[in-house]
Amino acid sequence: MSTVILTGLPVPGSPLEDELRSLGFDVRPVPAPEDTAAALAGVPAGERVAVVDAGFVGHAHALRLALTDPRFDACAVTGAFAVQAGARAALERAAEPSPDGEGPYPDRLAAAVEAAGTAVQRPELGTLVAAVPSTGAERAEALAAVAAVDDEAVRLRTAVKSRDGFFTTFFISPYSRYIARWCARRGLTPNQVTTASLLTALIAAGCAATGERWGYVTAGVLLLVSFVLDCTDGQLARYSLQYSTLGAWLDATFDRAKEYSFYAGLALGAARNGDDVWALALGSMILMTCRHVVDFSFNEANADAVATAAGKSVTGSPTAALSTRLDSVGWTVWVRRMIILPIGERWAMIAVLTAATTPRTVFYALLIGCAFGALYTTAGRVLRSVTRKAERTDRAARALADLADSGPLAGLVASHPLRTLRLPFAVLGAVVLVGAAWYEPYGSLMVVFAALLYVLLSGDAVGAPLRGPLDWLLAPLFRAAEYTTVLLLAVKADVPGALPAAFGLVAAVAYHHYDTVYRIRGGSGAPPRWLVRTTGGHEGRVLLTAALAAVVARDAFPVALTALAVFVALVVLVESIRFWVSAGAPAVHDEGEPA
Repeated sequence: MSTVILTGLPVPGSPLEDELRSLGFDVRPVPAPEDTAAALAGVPAGERVAVVDAGFVGHAHALRLALTDPRFDACAVTGAFAVQAGARAALERAAEPSPDGEGPYPDRLAAAVEAAGTAVQRPELGTLVAAVPSTGAERAEALAAVAAVDDEAVRLRTAVKSRDGFFTTFFISPYSRYIARWCARRGLTPNQVTTASLLTALIAAGCAATGERWGYVTAGVLLLVSFVLDCTDGQLARYSLQYSTLGAWLDATFDRAKEYSFYAGLALGAARNGDDVWALALGSMILMTCRHVVDFSFNEANADAVATAAGKSVTGSPTAALSTRLDSVGWTVWVRRMIILPIGERWAMIAVLTAATTPRTVFYALLIGCAFGALYTTAGRVLRSVTRKAERTDRAARALADLADSGPLAGLVASHPLRTLRLPFAVLGAVVLVGAAWYEPYGSLMVVFAALLYVLLSGDAVGAPLRGPLDWLLAPLFRAAEYTTVLLLAVKADVPGALPAAFGLVAAVAYHHYDTVYRIRGGSGAPPRWLVRTTGGHEGRVLLTAALAAVVARDAFPVALTALAVFVALVVLVESIRFWVSAGAPAVHDEGEPA
């Protein structure tokens, strides 16, 4: 139970106490601010506690934003201040003695807590009202302002992300927000909706796996339903402020699980009709994952570079300036969002093509669309990086090193770096590796030698802090080299089961890489080093896969890949689940990416 300490004499006719109780608070009135410290002492230490001025006038949603958001230790709007356990001690110190100054008492408490070093979140209210009038005329004016704005309409509107794709914005969100409200009023949680979305997508994949036309049509419809639910879970979280650690993990990973499961379902359905498209399915997964890593790596490299450069009159990128000018023309914003084939457009395309055409056509369209989107976004990011003068921070360099997923073999090389041209030589190692896997026959030792060269050059690339303007390219380069090598070796094996096993291996490793991204973005850092060492790092897995292809008979290669996939999946999933359901994981809800 959360507690509100309502300070000051009650205002006749005010609905404030009822509103606070409707938000789940136990209300404890005190006649004067000086009594707050004693009231605080009576509230259990682990509970959320808020201090609200009895003269508060405003919308219930303004109070909800200030008092119930679980993501922040301390949060405030005019006349209301709330803390969780992490900021409880700071609040108690501020309340004893009562802080001096003018203005509402909760505002003075918030200022004192912030001055003592605790961050206080102040949500943007927009048209919502939060005020503590000092006269009858001001109170009448504030009440009129409250009546002029539909609290529920604002709450529904802000449940939708401010930036999203064209399909999602115009074809999903106009009604999915009402589904979110329906769910909230029936006590459903975002995690339940997320799970329903996953189950719907898995059923869709099963329908696609039938290989029948009715199955493809049903799969397309269910995939769209799954996407509607996928939008609804985030809107429900924002509508009801139900952010959670588990929700962050589910939302961050289930999108990929749904999409890649559907790829597998299409491949199984095609196989029933004598068309082997597993290579196309795996290629689509590789392309999509590498494209996401480009986005993640670039964003991490530049997350605080702007702040570092802000005080130094750093020259901006011409590419960024052009992007800003294009954004000033409304239609170009939507075109630029659509051409990269974000998740809404991509899933709509997959659903329609699944229902109307064949799995092979679906994958061809995916490969072409995603390749164009990847080239467009990567080229723009490279141009920004080489034309914009900025310094990488230690935090950014550490994040890039974590995203690289370098294992113990790379660590040995990095401890004795060759001081080569890091990125060019890493590219050379990746090209030699993929080239050998492409040109050499199955079982060739040349692929093993190429993998050893890749270990050497990729390890050397991370031998110094990754602060170069293009060092963010290393992580997607390593992903592309590892995944593509697995694909090519499975193709060269040319035996039943090799490509499905390779699909499973890449899916397991990709999950590990996505998990790493979302841990870093949540502020919890990368997975523990023992996990990276146990799974071998990208260079260790490449060398092991190449060695297996060299020493294992063709017929046994699918079994070897499957065993490796199961091992990686079990180790990564157990640690990931342990982390995301632990109390130490961040209380955030991922907003997702437009791609």
